[in-house]
Amino acid sequence: MSALLPGRGAGLSLYVRSRALPGAVAALLGAAATAAWSASWLQSQPGLDHAARVPVVVLAPLLAASAIGTSLYAASEELDRTATRPWPRRRTAHLLALTALAVAVLALAVPGRPELFGGQAIVRNTLGSVGVTAAAAALIGARQSWLPMTAYIGSVYIAAPAAPGGAAALWAWPMQQGPQPGAWAMAAGAFAGGAALYAWRGARPPVRNG
Repeated sequence: MSALLPGRGAGLSLYVRSRALPGAVAALLGAAATAAWSASWLQSQPGLDHAARVPVVVLAPLLAASAIGTSLYAASEELDRTATRPWPRRRTAHLLALTALAVAVLALAVPGRPELFGGQAIVRNTLGSVGVTAAAAALIGARQSWLPMTAYIGSVYIAAPAAPGGAAALWAWPMQQGPQPGAWAMAAGAFAGGAALYAWRGARPPVRNG
């Protein structure tokens, strides 16, 4: 794009608007605010403790990843190809910047008790959810990128055992308590693999009828 525009500032502005980044950032902040209120409300209920925050540490990262996934959509693949700078670097910077913001605001929204469902769990789930969503953007398109992680979260939320650890730490990692090594390994692997795939391929363009 920089080859077609008068300067870097104009090129950056066009990139930000073409990816709807202001909307994605607003959605991340909204998800964090909702997570903070929900976590506080759940803990304030009689008979509930930090473990009551499970829905928050599972669903807030899903919402954040969905917002990031929508920003991976490229409105004009042909125009993108005219850019003089390598696109993998731009895609990587784009994804890492939004992921860092999501991790920061969600960790602040749900602090405390890392051994249960606090900051560690929500950071881990955010990384893993973004990774799966980025991979989905590359494989099925940015507009549908939220679907695989949503289906997976729904399945493990129902099927995961109550006791942490064991094999469930691998296949039901979003439902695990904060410091489970197996869950962290799965989430980190999902993020690294998804980010690499998206950086290399970009989002799959939508199928055009006719």
